[in-house]
Amino acid sequence: MAMVIGYQTASQANSTFERWWQCQGTWVEPLNQRRAGESGVQLLLPRNPSHPTLYCKRQTGHLYRSVRHPLGRPTIVRELYAYQAFEQLGVPVPKLVFGSARKQAGQWQALLITQALTGFISLEQWYQEPHRPEHNQCMLAALGETLARMHRGRWQHGCCYAKHLFVRVHEDEGRSPRADTALLDLEKSRRRWRTADASRHDMRQLKRHCGATPESDWQLLMQAYTAALAA
Repeated sequence: MAMVIGYQTASQANSTFERWWQCQGTWVEPLNQRRAGESGVQLLLPRNPSHPTLYCKRQTGHLYRSVRHPLGRPTIVRELYAYQAFEQLGVPVPKLVFGSARKQAGQWQALLITQALTGFISLEQWYQEPHRPEHNQCMLAALGETLARMHRGRWQHGCCYAKHLFVRVHEDEGRSPRADTALLDLEKSRRRWRTADASRHDMRQLKRHCGATPESDWQLLMQAYTAALAA
């Protein structure tokens, strides 16, 4: 079982899990049947407007199998490890609020609660509207740096699609634009033996699933990524 809530007794941990499990919100990704289980994402709106909006990934019997876990472990457990590793590497991800898994009546249940990314849109959404050239270049440079930092740490995203790469550009008066990035959906992420292996897999995958990204922008992204990877 994976925890990100500090030390608790088994009874306290189960009580905390149960409170989150009982929270209900609007389904933004309806339950999908896969991996011999089901997985979906809900939007949890706060009662207090000053508190952040949350996303809750809920899974039942949604497992991955490995040599270490031939009987299966919740994919959220693997995603939790990735969140913690990415944060240590300085790779931006949504703020993790709670994550855990438990076995209930012989079946795995798992939760991953994260804060919503205020002001961010996916790379897929970015190309659905026009942007100033300097904002576009700033965004691509920041995204290239983020992907390179992940790969320098020998981590592979595993599902490197434009819809899972989130960006935000802001510009203070009289200053050059600045871009922020964040990576989502890390349940297939894993550590590789070599940077080159992680890089090759993800960048080929992103090229196939880069949405409406123009070829000229793809080249700008690769230039920024290659330079950051070699730094």
